[in-house]
Amino acid sequence: MALKNPHFTTKHASAATVKHNWHYVDVTNQPVGRVASKIAAVLKGKNKAYYSPHVDCGDYVIVLNAEKVIFKGNKLEDKMYVRFSGYPDGKKEESAKDLLKRKPIAVIEHAIKGMLPKNRLGRKMFRKLFVFKDNQHPHAAQQPKELILS
Repeated sequence: MALKNPHFTTKHASAATVKHNWHYVDVTNQPVGRVASKIAAVLKGKNKAYYSPHVDCGDYVIVLNAEKVIFKGNKLEDKMYVRFSGYPDGKKEESAKDLLKRKPIAVIEHAIKGMLPKNRLGRKMFRKLFVFKDNQHPHAAQQPKELILS
C-alpha cells in the first residue's frame, strides 16, 4: 500500500489559523431574508477558502440602518413573530410591521439567528453580529470594510 502524498492532503482550519475580519453592511431598502442569508454565510465563514464546518471561521459583521429594511410582498402585515413564556395562555404574537416599528434590531437578529447552527458553535457565531438601527456604531477602531451584498 502506497503512502499518501503530502501535497494532496486536505488542510482543515483551526482556531490558530483563522483570521477574523470586520465588515459593515448598510441594509437600507434591502429585503430581510436575502440580507440575512448573506450575512449568515459571512458569520459562518463560508466566504473563505479554508472553511471548515466544525471551526468558527467567520468574520465580525456590523449591520447598519436596521429600521430601513423592507419585506417583500404582504409579509409586513402577514408575517407573525411568535414567542411563548411557558405559562398557560403565554403565547404572544406580533406582526412584522409592529415589531419593525417597536424593535427593528430584533427583526434582523431573528432572521440571521435562524440561519446559523443550533449549537454552541452557532451561538459563538451569533455573538460576532452587531446590529444598529441607525448609521452610527462604536466599532470604528476595528476599521471595518464594507461588505458588498450582490
